[in-house]
Amino acid sequence: MSHVELWSISRKIEDLGSELLNQELLNHETREFSTTRDQSYRKLNEKFVLLNRAKVLRQFNIQIDIDKIEKDCLELLESKIRTIYSNCEKLASKISQDYLLARGEYDNFNLYYCNLLSIRQEIKVIHLDIQCSIENIEGMLFDKVQIWEASIQSDPRLQNVVSNLKNIKQIANNIISFRVRMNERIDHILTIYKSRHDAKAFAKLGAALNQDRDGFGQSIVSEHELFHGFSLSLFNEKTKRHNIEYVLNNLKGTDIDTTRLRRRYDSFFSIYAKIIRENLHPDMKLDQLISDTKLILGNIRQNSDTITWDADVRGQIPKLAAHIFALWTLLQADHYFEAEGLDDRDNYLIQPHAAQVISIFRLLGIGDHNEKLMNHLVQIGTGEGKSIVLAVTAMILALADFDVNCACFSEYLASHIHYGTFNILCEGIINENGDIRQLVEKLISNSKDETRNMHSKNKRLKILFIDEVDVFFSRDFYGNVYTPSASWKDTTLKSLVKFIWTHRSSDLSLSEIQSTPEYKACQEKFPNWILLIDEAINDMIADVHSFQSHDYVVKNDKIGYIEQDNIVYNVIYGYKTLFAYYHEHEQGNISTESLHDNISIRIKCGSFSYAEIPLQFEYIMGVTGTLETLSDPEKKVINNNYKIVQNTFVPSVFGKNNLRFIEKDDIIIENSDDYFNRIKREIDDRITGKNSEKRAILVFFESKAKLMQFYQSSALESIKDSVVYLTEDASLQEKETIINRATVSGQITLFTRTFGRGTDFICHDQMVATNGGTHVIQTFLSEESSEEKQIKGRTARQGDQGSYCMILLDHELEKFHIDKSHIDDILKGKGVINRMASTITDTLRITKTYHTLYDFLHDRRTDLFKTQYEENMKYVEQAKEKHLSSQKFLSSLRSGEINSVREFLIKENRGVAGRSCSRTVCLMDATGSMTHLLHKCKNTVGIMFERTSEILKDHKMDSNSFQLQFAAYRNYNSKEDKLLQSSPWETKPHNLRAFMNTIGVEGGWVNEAIEIGLWHANQEHEREPITQVILIGDAPPNSLEEVATKRGKFGKKYWKNTRFAKETYYEQELGKLMTNNISVHAFYVEKRAEEKFHEIATRTGGRCAMLDINSSLGSDMLTNLVTEEILNNIGGLSKGKDLVTAYRKKFSKSYASTAESNSTRSDLSSTSR
Repeated sequence: MSHVELWSISRKIEDLGSELLNQELLNHETREFSTTRDQSYRKLNEKFVLLNRAKVLRQFNIQIDIDKIEKDCLELLESKIRTIYSNCEKLASKISQDYLLARGEYDNFNLYYCNLLSIRQEIKVIHLDIQCSIENIEGMLFDKVQIWEASIQSDPRLQNVVSNLKNIKQIANNIISFRVRMNERIDHILTIYKSRHDAKAFAKLGAALNQDRDGFGQSIVSEHELFHGFSLSLFNEKTKRHNIEYVLNNLKGTDIDTTRLRRRYDSFFSIYAKIIRENLHPDMKLDQLISDTKLILGNIRQNSDTITWDADVRGQIPKLAAHIFALWTLLQADHYFEAEGLDDRDNYLIQPHAAQVISIFRLLGIGDHNEKLMNHLVQIGTGEGKSIVLAVTAMILALADFDVNCACFSEYLASHIHYGTFNILCEGIINENGDIRQLVEKLISNSKDETRNMHSKNKRLKILFIDEVDVFFSRDFYGNVYTPSASWKDTTLKSLVKFIWTHRSSDLSLSEIQSTPEYKACQEKFPNWILLIDEAINDMIADVHSFQSHDYVVKNDKIGYIEQDNIVYNVIYGYKTLFAYYHEHEQGNISTESLHDNISIRIKCGSFSYAEIPLQFEYIMGVTGTLETLSDPEKKVINNNYKIVQNTFVPSVFGKNNLRFIEKDDIIIENSDDYFNRIKREIDDRITGKNSEKRAILVFFESKAKLMQFYQSSALESIKDSVVYLTEDASLQEKETIINRATVSGQITLFTRTFGRGTDFICHDQMVATNGGTHVIQTFLSEESSEEKQIKGRTARQGDQGSYCMILLDHELEKFHIDKSHIDDILKGKGVINRMASTITDTLRITKTYHTLYDFLHDRRTDLFKTQYEENMKYVEQAKEKHLSSQKFLSSLRSGEINSVREFLIKENRGVAGRSCSRTVCLMDATGSMTHLLHKCKNTVGIMFERTSEILKDHKMDSNSFQLQFAAYRNYNSKEDKLLQSSPWETKPHNLRAFMNTIGVEGGWVNEAIEIGLWHANQEHEREPITQVILIGDAPPNSLEEVATKRGKFGKKYWKNTRFAKETYYEQELGKLMTNNISVHAFYVEKRAEEKFHEIATRTGGRCAMLDINSSLGSDMLTNLVTEEILNNIGGLSKGKDLVTAYRKKFSKSYASTAESNSTRSDLSSTSR
């Protein structure tokens, strides 16, 4: 080893030692949730292992003392660990000495103790006995618990029992790692107490705990099974005043016949009450009742020709519902028997509420004018029994021989009723006769027909049950497709892939590979599928050269991709991902095992449109809490697309909702300078209630990144000790503890939007409940009002009080096409100009006056939904054709038509033959105002590719002769990972669409960072020549002064460690593009960008035109502009004009001539330079 090499290694070892000496154990990562904390200590341990391994270098007479460096680092590490233990021990000692810890002290205890747990698990290089330290702390706490237990046993007076139970519950609720064990101790104490006292004494204990003002007593009553009967009695007492008369008087919906409903309900209740009277005794046997229940509808059979739902069946539904509910009551009657001697003993029975029974009847058409089964949605409030309504309805339909599929997570559902997320449900329907991927893998690998042994299941009529109507409008559902891919693995295929990787620099062709031993081995083993292998080889040849062009992450021995704030590992970009595994394996970042696990030929097995799946069901029914919030466009989709025309709005079993939200006063919009300060002021203003006691505050953020920006901001510094946050990264135990504490007096909790749906924030703290309840702050405008209603529903539950407000950041409203002038005009009482329709030559605009800012915001989000849904509908229409052909393939697979299967798979997996002569970078502004551009680009990219290929084929040119890359640029108020995001280079549209699915609008700062987009284009050209750039945006590039000023937001130190360390300016990057004869075609969305976009296009010999992306023709314009430039670029000087002319003749509509007259190009054919 040379002297220079030894010197370099010595410096690295010294740097590592210095890093370890300066490593703070309690840092940002170790203050995070358990997964991040464990990973941080795992990395730290790996650094110590690396330092230890460096000792082998002593044989080369290295000039540094590695042993001393290691010794110093280990001694300091152990000293820091002892400090953490000491701090934790002091707090445990306080508890053992009966000191009441403040909330901040509990948080510190959690921090110290959880770090000790992670150190024990991950740090292997130390000699400290961490286990002994942990046991010592645990011993101190459990010794104290034993003292409290002993006090209860020796002094069973009510107040003493309550006081000591509360002490234990306080630890359970505040110390994450002790929650389960402390709750077990409480259960043990309650079991002994209950065995020694009668029902009245135990009920008195429940009442005393329930009157506790700090919430720990109520928490015991609510969470511990031994008090379930007492909790049930409180619930029944609270709801029974809202009886059948109240329900029917306040019921709303279509085709309601209250007289008939009342008659059906009375029939139900008389049967239910009779069954309870006859069976409710301690030694009851329910086998006969269960058998009778199953036989009520007889041996009924449903099929596609005849649906049996006649008067006889309908007449039996109240009886069947009564039997099911009676079984539900009787099977959980233990608490009733234990309550012997209590005046309210009947309240200890779990009983159906009239609202739940009426909901079930309405879903089944019982009590309607016609009493027919129909598609139907019922609105039921949060916490009011949606799950039991869904479960009982599903059971009735299952007993009527329907195949019920539930899109929910309810544990109530019987095993033969399918449930899960909607996407999982759709995949289950598609794969119901066998997983497509496995069938294809077996068929190809065995080279013989095994599908003939498949038998279709006996198909009963299917009914789809949905929990929450939002499922129809989620981005994961409508407009998305399920594209199953089989992984074809074999040793011969691995050898072939390895050959292509090893010879990647040889510019291999298909014919050259076909002459290799590796290929011939595949041909010999899979003679019937060699054409499929050929297509895969074509794709590998293309991707082995371009795999480094896409941004990926190496983590946990996997290749992942960043989507929003998360890293996902289930995304694959063709064979680029596979070759990224090879590359990172050679760099030592991926293990051999992980590499081998990922070597396969990917076989796309069709495209199934999620939007088509519900239409395969005979009926669609559902329960939801947000039916009344549907906008007119959403109602239109529900009614027209899915034929759901029946609806019911069930009144709350708790009566009037007590949420305080004044639209005029509780919407606040701030600029970026004051946004965080305004949220902090709202917390300060609302934390103290009407009785001068502290309330609880829940703050919901759009993303983890936004939440962390606020949490780490100076605005929060003064109250940070009272603030905790929760994101999806937390473990289940961490989530439960934080959610449980969120409604305690004085607690401020920050959440990501996920927790705004379906999370129960139950308030036990009477100081909060009697002081205005929990206050909810939403810091973003939901695109769907249903999400907003869900977030509002996290407070004022079950008749309790609560309040809500929104604090919005002005520039984030740009995606709804709202700017500051709109807000100012509304606050001044002026009208706002709304764009109602648009063509290229004409736009209809009207002025509308809004009474409140909230009305305006709701109008604009409704417009956004309508526009995006219309775009999704276009894509759904495109996807339908592929869906139908994929269904046909599925049928062929099941029936064993091998030739049809082979033909479909080869066509579906057609590879890229030949090298691309045209490579286009499409730069898109992805700041707040560009929502429509990103959405329309995602939905039209497939059309761009199809049309380009079609024109090229018409002219007998290679349809694979072009590549496209999408790149989204923003501004310097976005961090490095969002300032610029780029897709891989693609010759197929589906990967680009998948990429666009990960891109959301963010930031924006007047003029935008176009210079970064142009810089990226130059970087790509250096890697492999590009032929043109397409630029789309609504703002000019930053000026030289703006670049320097805006980069100052995060500071030079931040940018220094990023790929954007060096400042650049659009003119510098433009000069490089001009030197390389690369044209930039600039399409501006707003007039303010026209001048600079015209300059950029003119100087590079490109085309400049207005792109009215926000109009109804925006998609068509985008498709035509991009496709024309690709065709012109491919054709060059000789054929470019002809290709564009042929395209316009075949595809362009009336707008084309207008668009051309409004565009400029210095030289129409210059893009072929």
